[in-house]
Amino acid sequence: MANGGGGRRWGRSTVAVVGGLAAVVGLSTATDAALQAVGVFPSGGKTMGQGLFALAFGYRALFGVAGGWIAARLAPARPVAHAVVLGGIGLALSLMGVAVSLGHPEMGPGWYPIALAVTALPLSWLGGLLARRA
Repeated sequence: MANGGGGRRWGRSTVAVVGGLAAVVGLSTATDAALQAVGVFPSGGKTMGQGLFALAFGYRALFGVAGGWIAARLAPARPVAHAVVLGGIGLALSLMGVAVSLGHPEMGPGWYPIALAVTALPLSWLGGLLARRA
């Protein structure tokens, strides 16, 4: 192969980043649903209190580290760089959340989407560093 397997590496890199993203989104969605099912989170479109947003931020932070770890472990090379790419995607998605929340304060406290945006990149990077040590 003339490109030295570069196409396969791009494919594996994509799988690594998408795998990390799927883990973060899947874990967050499943945890939200479980907490709603057991009555910790309100249902029916009711806004949560500050403490529940803090709880959600806490587990999303852990899942952000886990996503970076997964992306790094699946990466064909440069594991921390893959985790950082995932963090960049998380930052972009979180900034969209900030933009939406500015027009809809009824969705919850303003600090929550901002905190997600500020921490997306460093938490994913930390996951990449931890994976490199494993």
